[in-house]
Amino acid sequence: MIPQSFIQDLLARTDIVDLIGQYVPLKKSGANFFACCPFHDEKSASFSVSPSKQFFHCFGCGAHGSAIGFLMQYSGLGFADAVAQIAGQAGLQVPDDVRSRTGERQRHEPALTEMLATAAAHFRARLRDSQRAIDYLKGRGLSGRIAQQYGIGYAPAGWQTLADAFPDYQDPRLLEAGLVIENDQGRRYDRFRDRIMFPIHDARGNVIGFGGRIIDKGEPKYMNSPETPVFEKGRELYGQLQARDAIRNHGSVIVVEGYMDVVSLAQFGVDNAVATLGTATTPTHVQRLLRSSERVVFCFDGDAAGRRAARRALEASLEHLRDDRGVAFLFLPSEHDPDSFVRAEGAQTFLDAAARATPLATLLEEQLAEDIDFDTAEGRARYAHSAQPLVTRIAAPLLRLQVLKRTAERAGLSQAELEQSYGLDQSGGEPVRKPGAPGPRRTRWPSRSRRITRPPEDTLLRMVLLHPHLVSRIRSDGIPADTDAGRALLALIDADGLGELPIRGGLGALLEFFRDTPHEETLRATAATTEENLFDESALESLFSDTLHKLHEIALGAEFSGLQATLNSGGRLSPEQLKRYGELLRERQTRAGGHGEADS
Repeated sequence: MIPQSFIQDLLARTDIVDLIGQYVPLKKSGANFFACCPFHDEKSASFSVSPSKQFFHCFGCGAHGSAIGFLMQYSGLGFADAVAQIAGQAGLQVPDDVRSRTGERQRHEPALTEMLATAAAHFRARLRDSQRAIDYLKGRGLSGRIAQQYGIGYAPAGWQTLADAFPDYQDPRLLEAGLVIENDQGRRYDRFRDRIMFPIHDARGNVIGFGGRIIDKGEPKYMNSPETPVFEKGRELYGQLQARDAIRNHGSVIVVEGYMDVVSLAQFGVDNAVATLGTATTPTHVQRLLRSSERVVFCFDGDAAGRRAARRALEASLEHLRDDRGVAFLFLPSEHDPDSFVRAEGAQTFLDAAARATPLATLLEEQLAEDIDFDTAEGRARYAHSAQPLVTRIAAPLLRLQVLKRTAERAGLSQAELEQSYGLDQSGGEPVRKPGAPGPRRTRWPSRSRRITRPPEDTLLRMVLLHPHLVSRIRSDGIPADTDAGRALLALIDADGLGELPIRGGLGALLEFFRDTPHEETLRATAATTEENLFDESALESLFSDTLHKLHEIALGAEFSGLQATLNSGGRLSPEQLKRYGELLRERQTRAGGHGEADS
């Protein structure tokens, strides 16, 4: 884990306006800077960058975050890579303990990626020399433009043709990069022979591996580079670098299973497609895709294998779903893959099919309902039982609520009955929290209107985000632990009490402190909808005190109501509880004007 002290120092030295200005033309307007959003297609500038908050926010699509978050969304980088890139610009070195965790990649990356780039250039040159390979690509309908765009090459059939590109064929880095294989006798030979070569790039444009397709008949049909310090199949997607701009423009990405599918779709103008690398869709894939696109369409063959792959992709998606993003599934006719379909039916037919793709929630319901007899109680019970481990993993709170309602309806239960059987609370389908466990990740999206009355803990959280120094003056008692804002406030108070709360780097540093915690979404959503001038500076102190007092009153009222409910139900209170009940009752009578009536 990258130390928080380093993140704070990095963001304190990084001006988010300067960083984003490298990628997006910003114009100053008032206290902030604006541009057309790089994450969705728009004509008016709704993308705002705040130098005082060190935070960006798009009022159109809702994208928001710190300097690190921007680079992750814009370039598709992982957190550690984004930090490393910003650190390099700031003249900082990522701490050694981080390099020890991600060290293999960071230590070896320059040498290995240079070696892989040399191999890619060698394969491209050999393609120009091989009429057989050229004829194969032409026979698949690919133009020279597409071959150049994707850097397609050819690995000749010889055993050691890479010796032409690397004079030291015994260089240990060739083995480390996965370019050669060494047998038990120590003899080396090229890993890829007589194959069309598809270089795989990372988000920064470095070649990190290859996929090779055999030209004639033979097995394996496709061969990938092995796992190396710079290449992890479960993290990377083929074609994401080339498709990046198209994905932003379309607002969607199509995920297919093969390299040839990607390039064939691009040849027909469908340029927002990427492919997994011979492995099932992973949660990391889903995270990267949902960071860069509003809608992800997984495209599979319509046979049994395609259905199984879709099921794995669906399950990998559940814990990363968002209510502002969509995931859908397109199943092609059994006789087609994307390559053959687009050549037989055309690009528009393919795009129309992608637009009608089955939403994730619908596919989930269909798969759960397979072989279920809904006319019997046993069948309905089996349906509800099999749904539980999937439905309760859905991270998007509103979508989970919709699926819970539909599941209850088909199971012949009320929503409350289903939630109770799943061990969920009754206020939106969150798992019941065990004592001492962190709160669930649920976000309530507050309105931008100042006229709407907010819960006091929400108002207090907004004050703290704009004025972090106020945290040290808030006591945890009285802060509700059953709301998102309340839980976030308690986390801020705890961090401040431990001396860990970021004090530099603005709002961006504070948000990065809570990245990958149960409070991340609440804090980011609240920050994104909190205007810098929301509170009058001259009245801030008065409002702060009033809000704390209101929270205290609400907490006392809840305590009194609980004790009173016990008495009304015939329960008994301990001597301490009776004493406390009397104190609260007298206080309420005093506030009511001494008439002996408690407020409701």
